[in-house]
Amino acid sequence: MKAGEHVREIEYAVASRRRRYAPILLLAVALLAGLTIASAFGAVNIPIRSVIRFLTEAPPAEASTDAFIFWQVRLPRVVLGALVGASLALAGVILQGLFKNPMAEPYVVGVSFGGALGASIVILFGGAAGYFRFFGVPGAAIAGAFATTFLVYRIARVGSRVPISTLILSGVAISSFMSAVISLMMALKSTDLNNLIFWLMGGLSARNWNHVLMVLPFMAAGFPLAMAYARDLNAVSLGDEKAYQLGIDVENTKRILIAASAMLAGAAVSVSGLIGFVGLIIPHVVRLIIGPDHRLLMPCSALAGALFLVFADTLARLILVPQELPVGIVTALFGAPFFIYLLRSGKRSLA
Repeated sequence: MKAGEHVREIEYAVASRRRRYAPILLLAVALLAGLTIASAFGAVNIPIRSVIRFLTEAPPAEASTDAFIFWQVRLPRVVLGALVGASLALAGVILQGLFKNPMAEPYVVGVSFGGALGASIVILFGGAAGYFRFFGVPGAAIAGAFATTFLVYRIARVGSRVPISTLILSGVAISSFMSAVISLMMALKSTDLNNLIFWLMGGLSARNWNHVLMVLPFMAAGFPLAMAYARDLNAVSLGDEKAYQLGIDVENTKRILIAASAMLAGAAVSVSGLIGFVGLIIPHVVRLIIGPDHRLLMPCSALAGALFLVFADTLARLILVPQELPVGIVTALFGAPFFIYLLRSGKRSLA
């Protein structure tokens, strides 16, 4: 009898594990398909069969025009878009769990603007390109994002809660201040403003493998750090007192998760500029589908965020061919109505 019960427990555990990994696997497959399709479309379209051949065969000694466009232009862009989308979505999951607030998102609460301010300082005043600038831009963006996250949390917190009203007002105030400082710097340093303005609108054009390498170390550190504290974030999301009762070092967990979210959001902003609402839409939708367990919510949101931004960037390339829209405009067209919907749904909390 006991042996039979033990076997059933094992079977139940295996079935639960399969159910847990099924959405991750499904999203991973969808992302691979999305990356393949997105690599085919732009100002110059590449046949899907050619994209598949490029991915599965060794590159020839003399690359064709399509091969050059794929390897040097299109693929680094879609890979970077996937990394940025995953980072912004995961940062949104962390902020929503920490603030216990579904409206928290790097762009909405001003974290992205803090990262943009840090990156803009290096871009405008950092001097010639080189080792410092290569790592200085994401480093400064991460520092700005971290400082802004901490500041917004301290301002918006009321007791152990972060009400929607104070969160949004704090985010608007911080974002306005950061935006004003960036505008002031642009007025004082009037060189190369066209590229900076386009960057602040959020875009992935003219990005290459160097940009991928520039942010990959920071994102590679942020993802496992966030996942390592997924279980603790589950407890913190229930309230500080409950987390303390479960033996969680709440303040240390918050500091580490704030650092992880700042690292992810800052690295994303440093190469893509201000892309909003990815960290709002994706975690909310994924949470509705799979539930609030951060051990599953984090990887699924990261994969869904990557897929969403790759799709949005593909639209940005195609809407005005041969011109391109900044992808931040596309995400705002999706995200702003969704944000209004969430505000209306939670209007009783704002009263």
